Amino acid sequence: MQHFKWNLHLYSRETDDESGLIRHCLEGDARAQKALYNVLAPKMFSVCLRYAGDRQAAEDILQDGFVTLFSKLDTYSGEGSFEGWARKIFVNTALMSLRKNDLLRESEDIDTAWNISGGDVPAIRQITYKELMKCIGELPAGYRTVFNMYVVEGYSHKEIGEALGISENTSRSQLQRARVMLQKKIGKEE
Repeated sequence: MQHFKWNLHLYSRETDDESGLIRHCLEGDARAQKALYNVLAPKMFSVCLRYAGDRQAAEDILQDGFVTLFSKLDTYSGEGSFEGWARKIFVNTALMSLRKNDLLRESEDIDTAWNISGGDVPAIRQITYKELMKCIGELPAGYRTVFNMYVVEGYSHKEIGEALGISENTSRSQLQRARVMLQKKIGKEE
């Protein structure tokens, strides 16, 4: 993986690839662990921030995620993308944090939800990534979580429901509400 090689100039052992770095981390090499942290932290922080909504909570999730990553590093089989494997750990850590703090309590089943209509929302202009992330971060936790899991991470409504302990219909409702709210936020930005 090119990204690992580019960042490993900070790490002075004989390895310059992902598998060598992981092996050294498993051996308890603190420099390798720091190098792995430096490679993953920026990307995983953005994952944490998308779920947390604020920097402080995202930093806490990032810290907890790395504790979990290093404690479970020996379970990485080498199959598939290491970054994808790590991403799942950080998403799960964020979800556990949201559940622990009961931030998903705003979830409502679609059967009890009000009629959601996005018809009066103006067409979405092109916005920057930073503007979009700010709008996503301002969504209520339940909406933001389902939006991230469905749109960004690619989970199905069934998987979201199982992960969050909600029905598939509630997941669909939360996604629809998140989309409408985002459209309105983006429309106001114009």
